[in-house]
Amino acid sequence: MLLQDKVAIITGGAGGMGRAMSVKFASEGCDVAVADINLQGAQETLAEVKKLGRDGLAIQTDVTKGAQVEAMVNQVVEKFGRIDIMINNAGTLFDVANVTDGSVADISESDWDKLVEINLKGAFLGCKYVTPHMKKRRYGKIVNFSTVGAIHPPAVCPHYNAAKAGVLGLTYDVASELGPFNINVNAVLPGPIRTPFYKKIMAGLSEKEQAERYAWMCRGTPLQRMGEPEDIAGVALFLASELSAYMTGSGLVVAGGMPLEPRLPLAPDEGFNP
Repeated sequence: MLLQDKVAIITGGAGGMGRAMSVKFASEGCDVAVADINLQGAQETLAEVKKLGRDGLAIQTDVTKGAQVEAMVNQVVEKFGRIDIMINNAGTLFDVANVTDGSVADISESDWDKLVEINLKGAFLGCKYVTPHMKKRRYGKIVNFSTVGAIHPPAVCPHYNAAKAGVLGLTYDVASELGPFNINVNAVLPGPIRTPFYKKIMAGLSEKEQAERYAWMCRGTPLQRMGEPEDIAGVALFLASELSAYMTGSGLVVAGGMPLEPRLPLAPDEGFNP
């Protein structure tokens, strides 16, 4: 029981990686507050948490709204008396016109603002409102979610990748500030993980085309497979537990071995010639 009687908030907990982390944490003795704009999904995740004998909350939260994030944090503190772990997982690449392979010249200002707001501002607000409670107790674990695209973009997607790179900057800075208070702040950089994220990208493709697309993505990883949400949950558990007590300001890439050198683009029949 690596998280026995700890209290965690997991944003974006209605499905995918957020749900997997909620279940994993509960199995390790943690009470979990599931925060998501999708309340029904959050309630379904909470039901899984309670099946494992742990308590929790399902809180409808738009992580881009400071008042909602503050209220969510206060609700958790009111029920449990503290917050030990904050997982800033909520984010998206959707609800914008250009999702992938979009030139920077074609990205609208509003699309840029939307993705920076949910992916970067959402993490900032999560850090902002849990910090005072963690500082009082001189204890806390904050895990922010970036992406492997922040350091090695697999496709042209500057608004998303730049926002997620900003999450790394936020992580390094907050880790420096909160280290003296015994608060660890780290980041996870997922690669291709089989979640509803990819189902949206592949909407409209036939089953055969989807299988081919997944196979193509797997070839880009040394492990030759897509990651599963549980792969991320295990790493998040490590960062949320005392196993990582001497780690802060770190970003862990969880991408099946990506990225590997060389990073220069190669034609299919070319070798590497520096």
